[in-house]
Amino acid sequence: MNINRPLLLFAFTLWTLPSSLLIAQTVENARPAHANDARTSLPHQPVGDGVADDTMAIQAAVDRSTGSLRFAPGVYRLTRPIVIDLDRVGWTSLHGDGVVRFVMTGPGPAIQFTGTHDGTASPSTVRPGVWDRQRAPLIDGIEIVGKHPEADGIEASGTMQLTMTRLVIRNSRHAIRLTGRNRNVTIGQCHLYENAGIGVLMEDLNLHQINIANCHISYNQGGGVVSRRSEIRNLQIGTCDIEGNHAGDGSPATANIFLDSNDASVAEVAIVGCTIQHTHEATDSANIRITGIPEARSFTQDRRVGNITIANNVLSDVQFNIDLEDVRGITISGNTMWKGYEANLRAKNCREIALSGNLYDRNPQYHYGDGADAKLGMILEGCGNLTLNGEVFQGIVHQDAVVELADCEGVSISGCVLANFNRAAFRMKDVRFSSISNCLISGLGDESVAFAKVGENDVVLRNNRFRKLTQEDTHEITDDRQ
Repeated sequence: MNINRPLLLFAFTLWTLPSSLLIAQTVENARPAHANDARTSLPHQPVGDGVADDTMAIQAAVDRSTGSLRFAPGVYRLTRPIVIDLDRVGWTSLHGDGVVRFVMTGPGPAIQFTGTHDGTASPSTVRPGVWDRQRAPLIDGIEIVGKHPEADGIEASGTMQLTMTRLVIRNSRHAIRLTGRNRNVTIGQCHLYENAGIGVLMEDLNLHQINIANCHISYNQGGGVVSRRSEIRNLQIGTCDIEGNHAGDGSPATANIFLDSNDASVAEVAIVGCTIQHTHEATDSANIRITGIPEARSFTQDRRVGNITIANNVLSDVQFNIDLEDVRGITISGNTMWKGYEANLRAKNCREIALSGNLYDRNPQYHYGDGADAKLGMILEGCGNLTLNGEVFQGIVHQDAVVELADCEGVSISGCVLANFNRAAFRMKDVRFSSISNCLISGLGDESVAFAKVGENDVVLRNNRFRKLTQEDTHEITDDRQ
């Protein structure tokens, strides 16, 4: 009888490994050439009881180039970061199957991925060593809990195709921090919840191609998804629930999604199909805030950045549902907004804006608490080359107008419905080369008017219909074509 001794030895070694950590081995010829023989016994074993320090044992398993680490159910206490130096240890993935908790009791990230990728996402710029040793690191199905004021969840730099899925990260400082240079990052089906800092922080980062999808990003006091001092391109945020990512205690203003281009640049962004909400009690809070003057470019004088789409989201219960400044090239369509306590939308010094098919509704079912006090309205200041088409506004506003236009040029407004408001439908101040046409306007009360004008305006008004309503009689009592 022929006995395959290496295979027998391999099976016996796996059988004798302690159950606290199972090293999942791939087919031998599929492993990188540098990988150590997985049959060597582990120098340390994690305990997973929440009391013992498991840092050394887990780090040792990573350093052995084990490759795939699959953890048995348990609570693994860490006192310093588990550093996954991809160039040194090779392809690495961590798996918890939803029954594993890491408790970070020291400062820094619980898991730190470091790589050497310094190219772009183009295949020609990826050095062979990255494909051979570093591509597609993965962490999946693990909960990370912070037990130190400076404990973070995961940090990554220099990676190519990093994937983070089915994670729970809570009670940390920042849940996920991306820094340095990364390419093709995927964050999916994660719960980034109740952290003292930021849910997904892109800081001092050069990153093109990042997808954030199907996540709950909630109650992170420094913001939900935040970019600062970074060059970001091809950012997709989709079908997420992002809410309550504000401190609410007088802390500096932030947002559920905050893309800051000051001395950096953020462009080529899609925010699609999300529910984004809370908290209006926080100072200057916003659901989506995009702002900042980016770095100068040698081939243009324009310092705005953009090429942004915000579509099919549900937005509510903040000071500003959408807050834009110095943005060029943005499409905002198919969104439902209410409870903007200062305004539903504010745009300053923006150009090339397409607004279409959005609903701004003061829904009486949301008048609990101070809901009826939201000011609502839209404020456009210093903007040019913009359209409002097929927009629907409903309800009284605690502003001078439903739509305020100041120092704007090249504004085309058509086919909108403005219903049951109590002030001016449109207020224009120093608006040039613009038109408003084919709108249906229903004012409520004696103070309601279709148009209010201040200063010098060059606006053509054509084929709009206005009626004035009272609380007692909602039938049309005037019909003035303008």
